Amino acid sequence: MIRTESRSLMRSFLLLLALFLCETLPAQLVFEPAEHDFGTVEEAGGKVRCSFRGVNRGKRPIVLLDVVTTCGCTVPTFSRRPIAPGGETVVEVAYDPYNRPGAFDRNLYLYGPDRERLAVLRIRGTVAPRRRPVEELYPVAACDGVRFSQSMASFTYIYIGAPMRAAVSVVNTADAPRTLELRPRRASGLLTLDYPRQLAPGERSAVNLCYEIDAATPRYGTIRDALEVWIDGRRCDELLLVAHGIGIDRPASAISAAGKGLPKEGLPKGEMSENILKFGTLDRRTTPERRQLTFRNTGEGPLQVRAVECGAPFSARLVGETSLAPGESRTIEVGIDSSKADPGFATAQLLVVTNDPERPVRRVRLTAIVGE
Repeated sequence: MIRTESRSLMRSFLLLLALFLCETLPAQLVFEPAEHDFGTVEEAGGKVRCSFRGVNRGKRPIVLLDVVTTCGCTVPTFSRRPIAPGGETVVEVAYDPYNRPGAFDRNLYLYGPDRERLAVLRIRGTVAPRRRPVEELYPVAACDGVRFSQSMASFTYIYIGAPMRAAVSVVNTADAPRTLELRPRRASGLLTLDYPRQLAPGERSAVNLCYEIDAATPRYGTIRDALEVWIDGRRCDELLLVAHGIGIDRPASAISAAGKGLPKEGLPKGEMSENILKFGTLDRRTTPERRQLTFRNTGEGPLQVRAVECGAPFSARLVGETSLAPGESRTIEVGIDSSKADPGFATAQLLVVTNDPERPVRRVRLTAIVGE
């Protein structure tokens, strides 16, 4: 009797051990091949598709729970039914080439229930561009047949002492020549323009814009220009060509390339106490509300605050000196005069510009709800 119970316990133990070992074995979902080359496909030809066939070469069932792609243009279709050892599954992939001319290379990551990666699939190819209508290439209509590729030139950062350039394409779709004039509505004094004053029928050209801030008289913070568009001496309604950016110090790499070398002391690093500052609900009859933020130098070199600014109806100022030694902090006082704000939701961005080479601009979102 004792021997029978011992044998029964031993069989149970071996069965549990086998189950445990089976569960801990790595999943082996193998795709051969694991990549597909579509070759050259037409952008206007619609979606292209391929199929990947995978085999479970492990000793336990596998469940394919999710397929993650690196682009919304790539859509997988697959089954979540368990794949028995030796069984097969199919992953179908559709790629949309529309508005994606040129070479493409996308990965698809296959995951099981415990987020373990089961396999990686790859598709690639080249999209032959379609012929685009002029209205798509130049979506901003001015007047009298003149069109622009965009109405805003965003420079992001404008480095002190370095010319920064951008271009806006322009075309004359009319069957007669047109004269073009750009008149400043808002001028920073830092923007120069180069563009054709005459456009022949069908001519395509460009408005070349250049910002250059003299290092001897630096300008930090937001820089913005707005240009009125005039065609044949007539203003094109309310259309404005806008150029904007943020003036900051040149990056350390540019200084090094200029032969001035990198600073020997450690680099500064600015840190803000908040990313969002909420004023809550405000009564328009109350006095101006104020909040405080803490800005700290967590780096190893001296930090210089170049500019502190924010949009209406908010205001901001730095309390104390603009130079922060390592470990020092300053208070930034932010206010809003609700009596001068429109009722409803108010939002703006606080910008703090410094000489931090890694993140020269720190942003804080400001919000308030202004009552009637």
